[in-house]
Amino acid sequence: MSAFKIGNIPIEVPVVLAPMAGITNTAFRRLSAEYGGGLYVSEMITSRALVEENPTTMRLIQFHESETPRSIQLYGVEPESLARAAIMIRERNLADHIDMNFGCPVPKVTRKGGGAALPWKLDLFREIVNSTVKAAEHIPVTVKMRKGIDEDHITYLDAAKIAEDAGVAAIALHARTAAQHYSGFADWAAITKLKQTITGIPVLGNGDIWSAEDALRMMAETGCDGVVVGRGCLGRPWLFHDLESGFTGSDSRIRANLADVATAIARHARLLGEFFGTDDDGGEFRACRDIRKHISWYLKGYPVGGELRTALAKVSSYAELDDLLGKLDLSAEYPGADAEGPRGRAGTPKKPHLPDRWLESRNLAQDEKANLVETEYDTSGG
Repeated sequence: MSAFKIGNIPIEVPVVLAPMAGITNTAFRRLSAEYGGGLYVSEMITSRALVEENPTTMRLIQFHESETPRSIQLYGVEPESLARAAIMIRERNLADHIDMNFGCPVPKVTRKGGGAALPWKLDLFREIVNSTVKAAEHIPVTVKMRKGIDEDHITYLDAAKIAEDAGVAAIALHARTAAQHYSGFADWAAITKLKQTITGIPVLGNGDIWSAEDALRMMAETGCDGVVVGRGCLGRPWLFHDLESGFTGSDSRIRANLADVATAIARHARLLGEFFGTDDDGGEFRACRDIRKHISWYLKGYPVGGELRTALAKVSSYAELDDLLGKLDLSAEYPGADAEGPRGRAGTPKKPHLPDRWLESRNLAQDEKANLVETEYDTSGG
């Protein structure tokens, strides 16, 4: 296994859970880690919301005592706000690692100049990364980015060089443009090019990893130091067992039968309950409401009737959930390829939403700079 380090943090299994809004809370991270090792990153945390101690954001940065290292992904478009957030994380010992979001393609982020749109403005990107790394001091900072805005506006190589010069500890590339969203195929050749360009720090590859074999193939083809896994683990937390096994040279793979799936769903729901709070706080209902979106991913490819699927998608209590799970055909075996492969919404290519005149210059205009503070979100999690 080719372990690597992020700063002084050893990552024994070269696998990183990609931050996913509404997904990678402490419940999902804990469940995934029960199957295999790696670095498990929080949902996207907005820098302004963290500094202002927004209640939702403060809940999203919760880590269970079993989680180590603790990893927070920060989003922002304003250098001072991001630096203040990094200082807060350092001074309050909120995390051991900070990842920076320069890859989000969703319109509500890019239309404000954030996420995958931001590296187009080289001076802004440089100021943000430099100020955050400096503010974080001993806490290692990494960046996650996309290839660019679209095929005519590629940003990843310029941004990666700036980030390496700023002292980041690693760079992760989702090898799609913002315009692609999650459609089509990831351009693994771009990961190869990035690895050939950035030689002083680890380079991680992201995109189209649905199995341990995909991860091993990406490492072999691109030379990257580790892989970042997002949609491939939706409804399949045991993918992290397969990945660890693959990287240790083991042939062990979990081929989950329907009883295994039911056990995982029930466990996931209880962990969500711990995350959302006590029953008095509505934790059980909120946990059951949240598990609903995971149900179709868990049941992908399995012989479950439409009526039962619909009932599970409306579950509102643990007792109801357990009763419905008990109605599954728990003798059903692993269905093979039908349960594997892409999951989640791939969408279709679309023109990115950007601030007015964003593409006219690689540097930030004065009027654009004046608007940055107003464009910061005050909530987190996407």
